[in-house]
Amino acid sequence: MKTARRCLVAVGVVVMTYAVLGALTDVDVKIGALIFLAGVLVAHDGLLLPLTIGVGVLVGRHTPRRVQAPVRAALAISFAVTIVALPLVLGRGRTADNPSQLPLHYGRGLLAIYAIIWTTAAVAAGALALRDRRRLATPPDPE
Repeated sequence: MKTARRCLVAVGVVVMTYAVLGALTDVDVKIGALIFLAGVLVAHDGLLLPLTIGVGVLVGRHTPRRVQAPVRAALAISFAVTIVALPLVLGRGRTADNPSQLPLHYGRGLLAIYAIIWTTAAVAAGALALRDRRRLATPPDPE
């Protein structure tokens, strides 16, 4: 596992070096784009990452061990979907005289996606509980 992790870090460093050098040497890249990317990096590492870790710790403290993985996965997916869908749900910039701008009911769609995510998590948690029950009910093989 340690070797795989080192290889992934090395690949990540090479890819990021290529991206940064490409951005710095490209004449079409404006300084505003670089400032935006730096802001995204700071927001991710300073806000989103600690928030995700904190929520993961809270889930670990307040949920049974066998359902922690499905709950954490559902929370992470729900958060990612919310970040992507929130601008559409809010509809900022939509004009009333153009019905083709954001023509769907995005709030209802977001709630449907949440239902799918959490139903899947509940089914996964149920399957894990059933597996654990079957393991406990099955007597060990005498050797």
